[in-house]
Amino acid sequence: MLDTDAKTAWQLFHLNWLPIAIMGGLLVLGLSVTGLRLEPVAYGVTLAIAALLVGIAYRHRIAKGDLADPKLIFSLGTIGQVIITCAIVGPLSYVAGILGFPLQDQALLAIDRALGLDPEPIARFVNDHPWLADILSRSYGLIKWPLLFVPVVLTLTARYVRLQLFMLAMSLGLAVTIAVSALLPAIGTYYGLQLPAAQIPDINTAIYAGQLRDILGLRDGSLHELRLFFLSGIVSFPSFHAASAVFYMWALWPVRRIGGVAAALNLMMIAATPVIGAHYIVDVAGGVALAAASIWAAKAYLAWMNRTPRVPAAPAVWQPSLAE
Repeated sequence: MLDTDAKTAWQLFHLNWLPIAIMGGLLVLGLSVTGLRLEPVAYGVTLAIAALLVGIAYRHRIAKGDLADPKLIFSLGTIGQVIITCAIVGPLSYVAGILGFPLQDQALLAIDRALGLDPEPIARFVNDHPWLADILSRSYGLIKWPLLFVPVVLTLTARYVRLQLFMLAMSLGLAVTIAVSALLPAIGTYYGLQLPAAQIPDINTAIYAGQLRDILGLRDGSLHELRLFFLSGIVSFPSFHAASAVFYMWALWPVRRIGGVAAALNLMMIAATPVIGAHYIVDVAGGVALAAASIWAAKAYLAWMNRTPRVPAAPAVWQPSLAE
């Protein structure tokens, strides 16, 4: 940890606990107010694994001091933070969804159509090309693996500061996404279009069906227990799938032989978002803009943290003593 970048990353690593703690506090408060409850076993095991990883990172840092291995600290510590963040934001999005603000599907659909990007012709085109529907379905599922892949790759290539900026930007993006989705909830394009799944049989609509089920369950009060591994992505605007793709591309772009491949795969995930995720085009645009703003904010904080004083301290003026 004698390296300057590693020391800066260590400072950012501690900062990244702040948005995690805030979202965690909001989740606890939201659960107590709404009556939603977490299924204890899945959450307990998940948080225990995350705590173990973070504990190993901190123990190694304390025991070894400046001789601690940053690769071990930042890989395990950041993966632990990622796991905790995911365990918080999933149910927190349901707490936001239960607030019951008016659905904005028709407004979002109107924006899409005003832009000349009606989602129905797009869906029907994909349905008429099953090979494309299959590719998009596989691409949409790419959101999960980079959450573990990015920390490993960036630590192995000694990009410790970039990893912590990635974590900070993603946390900021998640917090804003949940806040906006609470005020502007929507179910998705197929709901807005009133387009039955039977009319697009070659598109995988299972994800849309899950979010439809859970959003309606929250709004009618029939959904009470949140099971970690069965939560659906109930956020429409802004699309965090699109935001995640931007975060992943930015994080991995400087890595030789990986950056280009990551960019191609994440562009495919963005392309899949309107069809497989039933997101409006404006959702995707909002997610991309949110990710760009979050990355800018994280980098701006780093610049502020590292800036040197503009006016150097004045040198001390020698004053002769009486003894002289």
